[in-house]
Amino acid sequence: MLNRRSRVLIVEDDVKTSETIALYLRHAGYDVAQSLDGEAALEKTASWEPDLVVLDLMLPKVSGLEVCAKLRSAGDVPIIMLTARTTETDRLRGLESGADDYVSKPFSPRELVARVKAVMRRRTTSANERVSFGEVEIDAGARDARVNGAPLALTPTEFGLLLALCRQPKVVRTRDELIAEVIGFDYEGTERTIDVHVRNLRRKIGEAGGRTRIRAVFGAGYKIESDA
Repeated sequence: MLNRRSRVLIVEDDVKTSETIALYLRHAGYDVAQSLDGEAALEKTASWEPDLVVLDLMLPKVSGLEVCAKLRSAGDVPIIMLTARTTETDRLRGLESGADDYVSKPFSPRELVARVKAVMRRRTTSANERVSFGEVEIDAGARDARVNGAPLALTPTEFGLLLALCRQPKVVRTRDELIAEVIGFDYEGTERTIDVHVRNLRRKIGEAGGRTRIRAVFGAGYKIESDA
């Protein structure tokens, strides 16, 4: 069977913006589907199974934040959130709800395509790499992370972050290092993006009963430690 092209679902209620995004993504080699509201997006995701979702924050019927939360509870499909809101708090709310990245409106379609490619790259790891630390076990090729044998439901960014920290346990990794390794050198967002992903990762490890801790080192970055 031939490998199918990667699928991107665009969830945007402004038809002109949606068509522009679709044009650029198709030109970049992606199969594209479009939904104009949150309710239709949830239905389309269930039936079409996209490899990535570009999701507007402000949507009719079901809000972008609610769609993001529902998609995240159902699986690990990568999500890039579009937001016209300008405050950092609004943007970080999207990350806290489970988005992997965000792009602020107005934006360059080429920048959005670059972000899509970057998020897709995070899903591609060495097929033979296995990393363990404390009670955390990671099979990079299978994209499987476990705590005490229990699977962790991680976003691609959270998975990459845990892998990066476990590769160098007890070593302080700066935010810039983590951004470069997990997100990409061309990332233009705020360093606080990493902080949000760390908080989400800590919560999920704790909910799984893990004693592995991701510690903030003031003025330096983060390191992973374990009592296991």
